[in-house]
Amino acid sequence: MIRYTGSYPVFLRPFVASHIFSKKMMRQRQSHYCSVLFLIVNYLGGTFPGDICSEENQIVSSYASKVCFEIEEDYKNRQFLGPEGNVDVELIDKSTNRYSVWFPTAGWYLWSATGLGFLVRDEVTVTIAFGSWSQHLALDLQHHEQWLVGGPLFDVTAEPEEAVAEIHLPHFISLQAGEVDVSWFLVAHFKNEGMVLEHPARVEPFYAVLESPSFSLMGILLRIASGTRLSIPITSNTLIYYHPHPEDIKFHLYLVPSDALLTKAIDDEEDRFHGVRLQTSPPMEPLNFGSSYIVSNSANLKVMPKELKLSYRSPGEIQHFSKFYAGQMKEPIQLEITEKRHGTLVWDTEVKPVDLQLVAASAPPPFSGAAFVKENHRQLQARMGDLKGVLDDLQDNEVLTENEKELVEQEKTRQSKNEALLSMVEKKGDLALDVLFRSISGRDPYLVSYLRQQNL
Repeated sequence: MIRYTGSYPVFLRPFVASHIFSKKMMRQRQSHYCSVLFLIVNYLGGTFPGDICSEENQIVSSYASKVCFEIEEDYKNRQFLGPEGNVDVELIDKSTNRYSVWFPTAGWYLWSATGLGFLVRDEVTVTIAFGSWSQHLALDLQHHEQWLVGGPLFDVTAEPEEAVAEIHLPHFISLQAGEVDVSWFLVAHFKNEGMVLEHPARVEPFYAVLESPSFSLMGILLRIASGTRLSIPITSNTLIYYHPHPEDIKFHLYLVPSDALLTKAIDDEEDRFHGVRLQTSPPMEPLNFGSSYIVSNSANLKVMPKELKLSYRSPGEIQHFSKFYAGQMKEPIQLEITEKRHGTLVWDTEVKPVDLQLVAASAPPPFSGAAFVKENHRQLQARMGDLKGVLDDLQDNEVLTENEKELVEQEKTRQSKNEALLSMVEKKGDLALDVLFRSISGRDPYLVSYLRQQNL
């Protein structure tokens, strides 16, 4: 353990949960490359205060088996995805934004709206609240170049405590490029004696795992090796909101972390002023944290400000965005975001007048697994990982023959294998695509949850 002895607020005392694997765990699920943004704090100089003592703990990089379940077609933000279906989350204290959920049986549960997951050995009641790093993290760490906040803060308790075997804390760091050392990951617990740091048992592209966890106010921190040049690739998201007006339609564009909690906070804030979010895809490639990006459009409309710096602010804090007006908008508008330093195009989309009409007039269509795969073809091609289990599922369900399976496996790169599989199954029709969706959902629910959040 690593203990920081500075001054911190008082929070809940920890309790220990025993580690045990669920009897419902099934074939090994390989995680996929996809992650999101983290908060890096500005360096103001100075030395790191307080006494630091560390005990080296090995970070295990192996993939863990997960409960294989199907994602319900109509899940809500206040639901965990569980081994036997959805489990409702109850808001028990609106003033503190505290929630409660009862897991009725052993298995693995994921709150897709937050990325928070639990592996439990028996029925258990869990309470969850959300915190802000800016309120709880000591200022000396916020201003130190070696310390980076890597995910949301959760205040978690459980009853009985020993029923929880693992907790999966979401993080925002992109591991895809291999530029981030997983040994930098630490879990920060805020307790009576200060902030206590521990190494996670393992780090995956979406989350870090605590085995036999002690619960408290907790979140992911990174301690970057001294002398490391910080150019961290992150996965970001673009959010576009339009504010209807008969004479002058207004747009807000955000470049933010792909953090479901942050997206919801922005949604709620925009909704207060009648902003309507348009469906867009995120940038395909990871972007560099701290870089500046230029927002432009084909109609030469004035953008204020036209420059956005890719940064992270906790949910509830004021978020930066670009604003522009489009009059009555009778023609399509092409929007682009380019990296300022090199002028590289990193994202673009087209907004048509009919898009605004459809958003205002139509209800969300019924969810379709086949439609999901088609709409997210590029994202799946880029982000799916080891296909062995998926190929086995498709062969077992007679979607692929042995020869077709071998053709996919013969491709030389991960992305070429993904493309071969997607193209092959799409040619077989929607029923085959539904089988593919169910397989991906069971083997990597984090990936499916992430992509569905982007499409809300």
